[in-house]
Amino acid sequence: MKLLKDLLYKCRIIRIVGNTDIPIQNLSFDSRNIGEQTAFVAIRGTKTDGHIYIEQVVKSAATAIICESLPEKLSEDICYVLVKDSSETLGFMACNFFDNPSQKLNLVGITGTNGKTTTATLLYRMYQQNGHKAGLISTVRNYVGEKEFSTTHTTPDPIELNRLLNAMVDEGCEYCFMEVSSHAIVQNRITGLVFKGGIFSNLTHDHLDFHQTFDAYLQAKKSFFDMLPTGSFAITNIDDRNGKIMVQNTKAAIYTMAVKKAASFHCKILENHFDGLMLSINGKELWSHLVGKFNAYNILAIYATANLLGFDELEALIAISKLQPVDGRFEHIKSSDGIIGIVDYAHTPDALKNVIDTINAIQSGGGKLITVVGAGGDRDKTKRPIMAKIAAEGSSIVILTSDNPRTEDPLDILDDMIAGITADKKKKTLVIADRKQAIKTGITMAQPGDVILIAGKGHETYQEINGVRHHFDDREILREFFRSDN
Repeated sequence: MKLLKDLLYKCRIIRIVGNTDIPIQNLSFDSRNIGEQTAFVAIRGTKTDGHIYIEQVVKSAATAIICESLPEKLSEDICYVLVKDSSETLGFMACNFFDNPSQKLNLVGITGTNGKTTTATLLYRMYQQNGHKAGLISTVRNYVGEKEFSTTHTTPDPIELNRLLNAMVDEGCEYCFMEVSSHAIVQNRITGLVFKGGIFSNLTHDHLDFHQTFDAYLQAKKSFFDMLPTGSFAITNIDDRNGKIMVQNTKAAIYTMAVKKAASFHCKILENHFDGLMLSINGKELWSHLVGKFNAYNILAIYATANLLGFDELEALIAISKLQPVDGRFEHIKSSDGIIGIVDYAHTPDALKNVIDTINAIQSGGGKLITVVGAGGDRDKTKRPIMAKIAAEGSSIVILTSDNPRTEDPLDILDDMIAGITADKKKKTLVIADRKQAIKTGITMAQPGDVILIAGKGHETYQEINGVRHHFDDREILREFFRSDN
């Protein structure tokens, strides 16, 4: 149990009406989760404004209301705290409620458009497998030591996030590796956390439905590095044109990584096959089960982080060489007659281009590339024609299909994608809205030595249609049709 006044430490308070010397057993921004001795934080969200529920919350026996505008009628039994920014306040209050668990961990945040999940997950696995208790907060799943927890967002809300971090402390974890999304940064989900280090992977076209402009997206990512404290480290990819911008105002010690340029941590690709990569990192050779140039950057980030956290250099190289690919990230399945199926989460133009370029580089002139790809509904529409264009330019055959249409008509999404196909590429482009049928068609068209890429959903085991999630796993479908074709 905490006192309200203690939870308000670091919060930007404008006015207090009532007594803050009161016990708080529960902290919530959800009006449906209110009980006695609850502090309710009214958040102005993208879909609803928590302030409209204040009256309902008062009737539910809440003890304190934290808000950006006071209601006309004030209850004598409630302490009202007027603040400048409710979402920021919730971040600080959540940290205080759980005794600031991030300060008791080596917390490393990974941000950027692509590579966050792979880097965070493999760092977690590397530390766990080498006797260092760690936690993971990611798009795919969350872990506290070896205990798995479900995930709904790349970065959880501040209360759930601090609850997870606190569980890691209780479990005896020393480290936590965490994906940091641009949404989470802007929405103050990481406010109040103390990071030991931050990693910038890259920045490409994504989430413009939320941020509106690329510059706003860039500034959101940059603000993560702006908040890193003195004594922490920042690893930035300077092969990306925004790499130096990310760290220009950080208090953290800056380290660079690159494949193309001289850097603190430099990597050279010696060999690239469907079975893995042979790399040279700062002059030391390393074999990895991961595939592709884009994964060379992920491996470099992992090595750099381990190095800065004090991991023995040789032990780090050995540990990285044992790591297996993350689910749905360039996950390849081979049929008995020599067709290679690759399932990848690539759902941005840059990620799709990276995967296609990697396949074509490994194929080196032999075999066709058949790409099955769609785009999600209720998300950034501007990337749809770009992704279709990239797929058509880099593939022998393209099958445009449905992804997670959500509340949109799949045919409308496909129309947006078709707009990116130039006249000379339309002959090799098929449009099949049914994703299962699209995958089946791609496999039917493939010959031994060909590669079929199924992009966009990766690890996901569902397809969301009109708000309902139906079971759908690209990997299961691929294996099913590989068997039936044999």
